[in-house]
Order: sequence, then structure tokens, then C-alpha cells
Amino acid sequence: MKIFPVIISGGAGSRLWPVSREAFPKPLLKLADGESLLQKTFLRAIRGNEVSDVVVVTNRDTYFLTRDELQEVNEDKTTLTFLLEPMGRNTAPAIATAALWIREQHGEDAVMLVLPADHLVESQSRFNEALAVAADAAATGRIVTFGIKPTSPEVGYGYIEFSSSDGTSAGAAYPVKRFVEKPSLSTAQSLVADGRHLWNSGMFCFTAKTILEEFGQLAPEILDVCSLSLRNGVNSTSSGCSATELCGESFRQATDISIDYAVMEKSERVAVVPSDMGWSDIGSWEAISELTPPDAHGNRIYGEALLHDVSNSYIKSEGRVVGAVGVDNLIIVDTPDALLVANRDCTQDVKHIVGQLKSRGHESYKIHRTAHRPWGTYTVLEEGGRFKIKRIVVKPGAQLSLQMHHHRSEHWIVVSGSADVVNGDQVISLQPNESTYIPAGHRHRLINPGVIDLVLIEVQCGEYLGEDDIVRFEDQYGRTS
Repeated sequence: MKIFPVIISGGAGSRLWPVSREAFPKPLLKLADGESLLQKTFLRAIRGNEVSDVVVVTNRDTYFLTRDELQEVNEDKTTLTFLLEPMGRNTAPAIATAALWIREQHGEDAVMLVLPADHLVESQSRFNEALAVAADAAATGRIVTFGIKPTSPEVGYGYIEFSSSDGTSAGAAYPVKRFVEKPSLSTAQSLVADGRHLWNSGMFCFTAKTILEEFGQLAPEILDVCSLSLRNGVNSTSSGCSATELCGESFRQATDISIDYAVMEKSERVAVVPSDMGWSDIGSWEAISELTPPDAHGNRIYGEALLHDVSNSYIKSEGRVVGAVGVDNLIIVDTPDALLVANRDCTQDVKHIVGQLKSRGHESYKIHRTAHRPWGTYTVLEEGGRFKIKRIVVKPGAQLSLQMHHHRSEHWIVVSGSADVVNGDQVISLQPNESTYIPAGHRHRLINPGVIDLVLIEVQCGEYLGEDDIVRFEDQYGRTS
């Protein structure tokens, strides 16, 4: 049976700060094997299944980064379509919009597989087995969710109670009696013990017709808003991918609500397929740490660390050497601009640190020192009251927008590669160790005409150096107002 996967790639993943940030969300987190959670989700959807098209619902601001991540692993050239949200509105509007698009392109009987982009599944074969059962049930008009057989009384997961007289089988879909919100520990223990409850994985399978009928009955206002947002959206094509930027004026009116609250908990057509596919939502650093094998002292190390009298700790460093002495049961995550130290038992509370950073306006809640752009990256090397120094890398053939700054001047020095520069009325070419000065108010553009990365150092000076001091006149990535 042909499947149309829908990958929901949103959310900042605040419990995985400082690696996950608003501009570099959790699905882009790389695991030890070099693949991101987003890439693993995409590969899981297409491996061993009849798939020709994949739809990705993501934020407009992370489109180019998400697209590049998927193209890295899309060896079979599966068609990629992106639905770009102007702001986050939870999973119900995202799924409703995807269902509308799939019905329009592939018909109302198309079987949709909805996958969050930030989960991990260990067994591809068991996943495919559960999907085959779910797809058959979906074709009969059921809304199918994937239930995970619990291995412990987890308080961070929701639960599903199902109806069955003969236990659970991986080859059947059972009626759902009720959904249980994230429980207390004592409640979770009783739910696991009774054998009638499964973890709610947040993965779904249904036809476009079925889910849209339920939206029409249970949440018609969401369906109306999403239909209008899609109809008034802006279509574009780049690097072989098509994208629809949803109309912000319309989508802003969508209710911020999950698919569970909007449809699943109210519908009488919901079924669950039990599975032990080795699923995890990777919701904390504690969960991440379990992916690295421990040493004899229970320590799990990712990067370079020197330890003395350390036990049961997880240490992740992206560059610097980490030294630890006489500590136990810690999570230590080091990045170029932020360091997290937490008790392993409290990793769900990291989100409170992110909340404090956000309330103070500290940009480390949002961006890394190295920021990704559709043309490449920039890294802030140093900054002070009236200056900022960046290392800029422009991909071969890429170019920045034709732009202007009101409050800062810039000095560009080429380190490697070659650059074509529009500076006011001039167009000049620069080679390594050559430079140009761009006064405030000058229109300018940076182009890499070569076949290798262009690397340069940018020195900014001015009374205001914020990233929002930019006026774009032309942009091949559609970022002009």
C-alpha cells in the first residue's frame, strides 16, 4: 500500500538546551552516528515502504536548514514538499493543513503516516510491521495511533487504554477506550502493571478523508483557518523542493492545540496498534545519555573529557576539553557559548533555564554562536559595546541578499576562496588577503562565484549591531518583505 508520510518538525526542544535552540530546534540534533533526529525520521518513513512523496511541516525560519538536512540523506530523490508555518500553532493545525494538501494532490483516500521529527525508533522491521497493520486499519476509516508497550512507569509520557479480551498482539489494531495525560509516578506504576495501557507515541496513520471528516465535526474552526491559510499561501521551488509558505494573517487565527486534544480524545474512530519497536521521544538529556554506552564507572562521554573520581555522569563537549573531579550523577553539556550542569534526576527542568534566558532577552535561548543561513553560516568570534567580529562561510554558488544596514559599517577580509562584492555602485572581486569597507547605508551583496567555500572575516562597527538592522532589497531565498 502506498504511504504518504508527513513529518512534523517544530518546537524548540527547550529541555535539550544548550544544543537545541529556537533557531536550531531539537530535530536537528545530531546523534553519535552523525545523523540528526530529523534525518532518522525521514529514513524510517521511506525504508521498506512504498513512498514517493514526503511532506514536511516546519517553521518558515528553519526551512532552508531543514531542507538541507533532508537532502543530505535523500539518495532515492523522494519528492519533498514543505509546508511552512509563519508561527507555531501545535500539532492540530499542522496535521489539518497537511491533510488538506495531500487530499488536493493525491486524493481523499491517500493513507497518511504522521511522524514527529524528534523521536527515535530502534527497530525498523517492527516499525514497518506496525505500520502495515495501521495502514490496513486506516483504509477502513479508522484513525490509528501507535502505542508502545511500556518498559517502565514513565511520568513524562501520556498513556492509551485499549479494549482487548486477549492481551496485545503486534498484528492487530484495538479500539481505544481513553487517553491518560502524563501521570504521577504512583499512577504510572499502576497503569503499567494492569497490562491495558500503552505509551502514547504521537505517531498516527489515517486517510486524508477520515481525519478531515473528524476535523470537520470536532474542530471545524481549525479546518477553516488552515484551508484559508493554504489557499492564500505563497508557492516556491528551490533546489528541487517545493514549498508553500502559509498565509500568516490567516494562520495566526488558528487555535494553538494538539491533535490529541482537538481530535483524538473526542473521536470514536480511534484505534491503537501495540508495538515494542524500541521507541523514545528523546525528551531530555537523561534520554540522550542512554544512547551512549557507559564505561566501568557508569560514565558516558561524547567528546573529550578527563575524569577523576567521577561516576554515573554524562559529559558532552563540542570542542573544549572538559575536566571533572569528584562528582556523581551529573549531566554536563558544553557548547561554544553556553554550559549546562544538571543533576541527572532533574533534566526535565532544563526548560526553566531557557525560560529565564528568554525573559532576560539573552539571545542564547534562540541562536548558537554559529548560526545557519540558506547561503552558509556565520560564527560570532568576539563582540563588545560597539563592535562585533564574525567568521562567515558562503557555500559555492551561493549569495547573500542585496541589503543595507542603518546603524553599522562592515569590513570584509577574505581568508580563503574568492568573493564578488556589490558595494554601492561598485562591483569588485576579492581574493585571499584582500578586503573591502562597506559604510552604513550602502547597498551591498556578497557572492561566492567559486567551487569551494568562501571564508571571510567580518568586522562590524556601529551604535547598534543587532541582526534585525537589515533591509533586504533582493533575495534569491524569498526573505524580502
